[in-house]
Amino acid sequence: MELRHLRTFRAVARTLNFTRAASELNYAQSSVTEQIQALESELATKLFDRSRRRLSLTPAGERLVEYADQLLVLAREARLAVAEESEEPGGVLTVGGLETLCAHRLPAVLARYRELSPRVGVTVREGGRGELYDAVRRGEIDVALTFGTAPVDKLLTSEALAPERLMVVTPVGHRLAAHAQVDGHDLRWEPFLATPQGCGFREMLDSLIQSLGQDGPFVDTQVASIAALAQCAAAGMGCVLLPETAAAGPAARGEVAAMPLTGGFSQTEVTMTWSHRSQGRPSVSAFLAVARSTFENRPTGRAA
Repeated sequence: MELRHLRTFRAVARTLNFTRAASELNYAQSSVTEQIQALESELATKLFDRSRRRLSLTPAGERLVEYADQLLVLAREARLAVAEESEEPGGVLTVGGLETLCAHRLPAVLARYRELSPRVGVTVREGGRGELYDAVRRGEIDVALTFGTAPVDKLLTSEALAPERLMVVTPVGHRLAAHAQVDGHDLRWEPFLATPQGCGFREMLDSLIQSLGQDGPFVDTQVASIAALAQCAAAGMGCVLLPETAAAGPAARGEVAAMPLTGGFSQTEVTMTWSHRSQGRPSVSAFLAVARSTFENRPTGRAA
């Protein structure tokens, strides 16, 4: 099996659309079709069901997805391992992170990493938690920084770097703004702005709401961006649950009020996740060490 055929197969399997896969790969659609046909011919089986209006994977195609992911990851790691000929880190490194971490925590890590590993070319990708973990599994991202506990996965290794306080962010002048801290019972019947389902902070807010029962707060409006959530709170639209990192700036500027949440939902953790197979690469191991050192020595800011 040719790696380019597997790469094309994986793109079609992910998008379930030949046109979108061709656009992602910068191929002509006819080339994508030919590569899939060649792979099906080599394997002597159909990988996609084209009998319905919507393209779908056959059982054989579903089985091939996991193997294709592993083969593509191994191929990428082999190329990078060969490129890094000495113990001094070189080659390329792709780091992924949540929006808030890319904006507020990752720059300090990258600045220190560039000082120590100037030969490494670094690319940063932003995404949601699930998207980042999938990208690490596929070998598209070397290290991902997220909030919360990473999933248990035989392909992934994860490590908690630092705790992160959770803050209840409100409009200035809100009834809760005068509180030094806020517990769950203070939030009874309070409308909240939140990110959509599937986001780590939405999961935390949903867990808090569920723990308080019928008297708990409720989600009134969904906003995709964490930065936009803070701005919506500043505009008087309602309360938001945010990491202290995201709340500190708007609170310090007097745009919002931010109070630490107490109780069982008072904090989360910054988590670093990578593929255990890539840990031996000098560029990856150097980044892991820099991230640990930077988070260990970071100042603990407080939102006003």
